[in-house]
Amino acid sequence: MGFKSGRHFLQIPGPTNVPERVLRALSRATIDHRGPEFAQMARELFHGLQQIFKTAGTVVVYPASGTGAWEAALVNTLSPGDTVLMFETGHFAALWRSVALKLGLVVDFIPGDWRRGVDPAVVEETLAADKARKIKAVAVVHNETSTGVTSRLDDIRQAIDRAGHPALFMVDTISSLGSIDYRQDEWGVDVGVGCSQKGLMLPPGLGLNAISRKALDASQSARLPRSYWDWEAMIRDNRSGFFPYTPATNLLYGLRESLRMLIEEGLDHVFNRHLRHAEATRRAVRAWGLEILCLNPEEYSPALTTVVMPEGYDADALRKLVLERFDLALGTGLGKLKGRVFRIGHLGDFNDLMLAGTLCGVEMGLSLAGIPFLKGGVAAALDFLSGG
Repeated sequence: MGFKSGRHFLQIPGPTNVPERVLRALSRATIDHRGPEFAQMARELFHGLQQIFKTAGTVVVYPASGTGAWEAALVNTLSPGDTVLMFETGHFAALWRSVALKLGLVVDFIPGDWRRGVDPAVVEETLAADKARKIKAVAVVHNETSTGVTSRLDDIRQAIDRAGHPALFMVDTISSLGSIDYRQDEWGVDVGVGCSQKGLMLPPGLGLNAISRKALDASQSARLPRSYWDWEAMIRDNRSGFFPYTPATNLLYGLRESLRMLIEEGLDHVFNRHLRHAEATRRAVRAWGLEILCLNPEEYSPALTTVVMPEGYDADALRKLVLERFDLALGTGLGKLKGRVFRIGHLGDFNDLMLAGTLCGVEMGLSLAGIPFLKGGVAAALDFLSGG
């Protein structure tokens, strides 16, 4: 393949586009991770992450993917044979379940159709029926990246409270942190699980746990094996701005810059920007006559839109065509959605013209692929964007 001019449109829902400011920060010379300059940076990072998670509690940062942060949440709080209540909202919820099972936990997995979020009524009913208090944690994916469905955390928290159940509340914020309103303390989340390559606008490589006092107390009696993931060692060394093992120094440079960018823009503005781009995208999809996977408008994701292909047409063939012709990368269907959907990411470092270019690529691709659709999706999105 020869040289391609112009920019690559990375419109998968993560990893997202890395802004120039962050790229420049990543390229700084590595410093001594036991020295005073590093300690000052680390303390700034921990404070910034508290602002993004909206918590006064502890936040720890691992050199890891989000999968590692999932495991850290579980091994620090639970013991072999403990029961975790989980929900089949999509591919990543199913993967988190697999991690729990491999660790020797018992998972009560509420089935779902991958088109809806967690039902708070089911949460309340299940917990109220647990008279023996066997369920030790409720684990929810906030924004299911495979489906474009966002579960209503505030309603789920209220359901847990109405049931009067003491279970820990764990939330995967991997594709919501920094792109969708998330309130760790207000919503009584005990462990928030995040990572670097979505709304935080970084390359992959950092996993995050935001930890409540209740979760810290649970960690004192938890008996699942832990070493690399041990909160105690991380928190002990983090107090002085250091880590118990070699951190990903250059990714932390980038994290400092991305946190500064989010705070400069203002979190409310960031969230509204994502809501606006999501609405413009959905208007385009509807104008094309295509179906949005998420069924409940209250659960539409601000971070991505998952589009269902017409019967008999292959989403991956469309993705291949738009990548080859327009250098536009769209998200693939995962798990049982493979070949049936494509995903348009509209999160992270993103603006109106980038969205317009993305939607143009999709509309041209639909036409070239011979997929039955109605023209005018781009126009519908532009009408919305230019109206305010």
